[in-house]
Parts: sequence; structure tokens; C-alpha cells
Amino acid sequence: MKQVIEVKREGKKPSNVVIGDVIDELEGYLPAGSRVIVITDSNIHRRYKEIINRYEHLLIGLGETCKTLVTVSNLYDELLNLNADRSTFILGIGGGIVTDVTGFVASTYMRGLPFGFVATTLLAQVDASVGGKNGVNLEGYKNMIGTFNQPDFVLCDLSLLDTLPEQEFRAGLAEMIKAGLIADRGLFELFEQHTLEEFRHDRVLLQEAVKRAIQVKADIVARDEKEQGDRRKLNLGHTFAHAIEKSSRAFLHGEAVAIGTVMIARLSARLGRITDQEAERVRRVYERMGLPVDSGIELRRLIKALKHDKKKEASSVNFVLMKGLGDCEVQPFTFEEIDTMTL
Repeated sequence: MKQVIEVKREGKKPSNVVIGDVIDELEGYLPAGSRVIVITDSNIHRRYKEIINRYEHLLIGLGETCKTLVTVSNLYDELLNLNADRSTFILGIGGGIVTDVTGFVASTYMRGLPFGFVATTLLAQVDASVGGKNGVNLEGYKNMIGTFNQPDFVLCDLSLLDTLPEQEFRAGLAEMIKAGLIADRGLFELFEQHTLEEFRHDRVLLQEAVKRAIQVKADIVARDEKEQGDRRKLNLGHTFAHAIEKSSRAFLHGEAVAIGTVMIARLSARLGRITDQEAERVRRVYERMGLPVDSGIELRRLIKALKHDKKKEASSVNFVLMKGLGDCEVQPFTFEEIDTMTL
């Protein structure tokens, strides 16, 4: 079954996120008559060579270390050598790193080319490729340089997840749990009611959870595309997660989000926003999905890193605190308050 979620775009037609068996329909989503250039990585190219080789394509490196302005500059050079112009359509095929880089390059080359995504990881399908935040890292800090610009479409074919390593699958579940905690208590409770194996092998269950996670993000982006208000709620757990990623390369992004969200749940309980029992439910759900709940990194070290987070404003950092299971709010903390923070 195919489902379509529309994400509103200011001054343009909605960005369509299509969930279901859609990879064989890729051609129908591309603009008729346009030249298409694919950006992907070597692993994805090897896995989906039959599809990618239909188009001109450019390869980037693997991992967060390639998500930099150096990679972006190399892609600009390659696009220039291919004589890409403003009528060229850029198609990113891959996980969150590929879609982040592709979206940034397409949004800035010649002041903007049309683009779309085929998301090949669970994390990309439910989070990274949806909503139009495209960026690269700077000096190890996550997504410090970027744009707000939504793709024309995102194709989320769940069959592409069949070969996804389990660690990466679990990392995607972390973002889905986060979405439930932000605005869909029923989605969060799905993870209390079902096992990791059920999500891995029950396509109907997984599609329902993916749809609900995307809908949470789509609804928020429709209200606040440029992150001036409500969209900040999507950063639940990410302030600590980005500090973890700055301090260690031991965790995938979704794993860092799981740890960061557990930390925020504890902080929210300490501040009286949720009960200790609710904070414990959050921790148990992430553990239930096989995700880490502790980084082993000293809190002082994380606090030093998060003071440089892109969400800081002057001498404060915005934290997203839980108000319950399925509700949250944004609260700024001064550096002085952060320095005395305990969990």
C-alpha cells in the first residue's frame, strides 16, 4: 500500500513524502524531460547500481567525516565539469549523510536547483530527508552550515530496508520514538507494545510507525518551516546528542539521539515537568529497541561541547524539555545554569 504525506512549502507546491513500494516508480516522480544527476555514495551505488547507472552520477565518501565543505566544493566542481545548469534535477539516493549533502549542494549551486530524494535508511526516511534542513558539519560540530529548502519529493520504499544493518535500523527507530514523545503518545506506546523483531519483520506495523513519525514532522514543518518556533521541538534529545557526537565517534546519530533523549527525560523529571516513572518509561523503551541509554562521557565534557551547538543564542542554549509522553516545550538555559546542571 502506498501512502503520501504532503509537507507544505512556502510559495511552492507541497513536498510529497511517499511511503510504500515506490522504487520501481522512480521515473514517474522525476520531472519529464529534465536532465537528472544522482548524488550517492559507493555503498549505495554498489547495492543499487542497476537504478543509479541509468543516470549520470557523482559519488561522495562514507561517514560523517565526509559531510564537509570540502565534499561540497568537490561536488560543485564536478557539476561545473558536467555543465549542469538550472534546468538540471539533482537526485540524492542514500541515507542521511547523502541527503544532507545533496540538499545543500542543490540548494546553493547556481542559487538553487530542483531536487528530490530516495531515502535508503530508516533514519533518512523518518527524519533526515524530510522537512528541508540540509547541512554539513564544521570542525566536528553538526550541521553548522546549511539551508532550509525542501525537496520536491522523498521516496520511502520500506523494501530498501531489508538489507539495512540492524544497528542502522535501530538508529532509525530512535528518531521515531522521539517523534512519538514530541507529539504522538500513541506512536511512543507502539514501541512499548511491540518488540524490535516485530518492527523489523512486520511490514504493516513498520509502515504505520513510519507514517506516524513522518506526520509528526510534517505537521510541525507546515507550521514553522524555518525553525522560528514549533520546529525547535524536533530537536528533542539533539542538544545532548550533538555534544555526544562531538565528543565521541562511538555512536551513530540515532544512537546519540537515544542517549540524549534519555538524558532530557531525566532532566525534565528533575525539573518537575514529568514524573520519574515517565522518565523511566522513556529509558526502558530505548533499551527495548536495543539502543544505548548512556554514553559513558563525563557530563562536564558534554556541557563544554553543547555550548558550541548551533542552537545556542548569545550566552544561552535552547533545550527541548518533555511535558509528558507526547508533548514538549522549548526552554533556554543560560551558560551559568548549564554549568550547574545535574542529571
